[in-house]
Amino acid sequence: MISETDTINEIRKAIVENCFIVEDAVAISSTSEINMGWLFDLRAVFLTPTVLSAYSELFWERHKDKQFQICGVELAAVPLITAIILNFHKKGRTINGFIIRKSRKKTGLLKNIEGKVTNEPVIILDDLINSGGSVMRQVEIVREFQLKIIEVFTILRFRDVEYYKNLNEAGVPIYSLFDLNDFRDKLGVSNLPPPQVKTQICDPFYNNALWYFKGLAPNFFYVVPKSGPVASGGRVFFGTDDGTFFAINAGSGDVVWKYKIPFGTRGKFIFSTPSIYKNLVFFGAYDGNLYALNQKTGKREWVFMEADWIGSSPCVAIDLGLVFVGLEFGLFKKRGGVVAINASTGEKVWEYRTPELTHGSPAYSSKYGVVACGSNDGKLSVFDAKTGKLVWDFQTEGDIKYAPTFSDKHGVVVVLGHGAIVYVLDIKTGRPITTYAMDFGGYSSPLIIENTIICTSFDKHVHSFEIMTGKPIWKFNTGARCFATPNLIQGKVYVGSNNGRLFELDPVTGNVEGIFYTRERIVNKIAYDEETHTFFVPTFANELYALKKRVT
Repeated sequence: MISETDTINEIRKAIVENCFIVEDAVAISSTSEINMGWLFDLRAVFLTPTVLSAYSELFWERHKDKQFQICGVELAAVPLITAIILNFHKKGRTINGFIIRKSRKKTGLLKNIEGKVTNEPVIILDDLINSGGSVMRQVEIVREFQLKIIEVFTILRFRDVEYYKNLNEAGVPIYSLFDLNDFRDKLGVSNLPPPQVKTQICDPFYNNALWYFKGLAPNFFYVVPKSGPVASGGRVFFGTDDGTFFAINAGSGDVVWKYKIPFGTRGKFIFSTPSIYKNLVFFGAYDGNLYALNQKTGKREWVFMEADWIGSSPCVAIDLGLVFVGLEFGLFKKRGGVVAINASTGEKVWEYRTPELTHGSPAYSSKYGVVACGSNDGKLSVFDAKTGKLVWDFQTEGDIKYAPTFSDKHGVVVVLGHGAIVYVLDIKTGRPITTYAMDFGGYSSPLIIENTIICTSFDKHVHSFEIMTGKPIWKFNTGARCFATPNLIQGKVYVGSNNGRLFELDPVTGNVEGIFYTRERIVNKIAYDEETHTFFVPTFANELYALKKRVT
């Protein structure tokens, strides 16, 4: 019979000989802010019978007398779960296992989990744990089923156990076969020091947030920005995938009132982020209407009904008393447009038609008296806000799906579309001042801070560059595609990504100063209540987390 020490040494030997990759030998791409010049590719030995057998035997010895089920994230956990289930079966015990998908399936049943989930306690399996972000997401998903987590069982841990404070506070212990110190003599590596993360935005579990809200019937098919939250007057307003528009008490999470639109199209109901004007809240819907509801009561004050669909988010010119929104039509060569509506009465003031759908949202500059909006034809059009007269338009290289951003200080408007180029254009003439090239385009609005532009992209990065020169300042890898618009709150940049993480970034350096984890993608800009210092974090699954920032 092989001893536990011999089994451990067998796995260690396989890791040393097959899994340690250094940059001198092969190109290494790093998603962290620091490229260490090496990595552990444990999957290189996951399909070898000796390693899997040794691994599953060590797991058996540790957990043979417990009742549990096992889970983990694809791809690494698939062979690990299979090996353990087969080994337990060989020894006369049946245990359940399920796989957590890296991202929700986009076809068929749109599932986040493969396999059956029972009511037994859970052991989470992973090949290695570094920052703990992957494990955090798994914990969130498991806790949705209200299951106890016995342990996180991993092969290799990069940091001291004390680093994983959130897991420790949640009562989720970590057990690892090895840490980096175990390979110090052979490979010259040692446990990593804690990163420079000064703050944590609340705990990474929704039941420790101020409150958590979830709308009914989320549509997982559309992985795009939907109706984001807007905080005003002690309430949070946003729409959901079943066509319900909510006013939520910002302090308690209770529903104050709700309004249901009559129908949508192709599973789309409300993708429009609301805007506020006096006692009114505006939003568009895929029944073709722009609604104006009373903020306090939810009563419909007026409705504009001339479009076929509205996915655009309205924009208000407070000084003019106008609300602007993009329109979509099922007409040949007249499929889009922009309309200006009297914000108090709902009467149309002017309208401009475009050849392609206008899902993009308008933005307004009071200093220059113009409104800008992009369309699916890739054009950014700028209009006189009072008359609707076209001042100029500019052809970009891809569909424009979100709002541009004005900088009155610099006299420019910045637009980001599905093309890889961010354009900085002169407000008066449309002449390009500068451009900035990303690897892919985006589905968000640029954020302007002083002389800096910050953009998110499908290339998984948050980009920062100088507004008038296009000179790069910093670039941060979120680990997943970014659809969310960044937001500046109390001197920090907050931006979500498609891996369900909300990052707090230093706007000058791009360094991470806090992370909040959710189960689902964060595709919209977060909201913030200045009076109560509360963050409102949405996901594309109609979830809303109310959080307080925690200083550690």
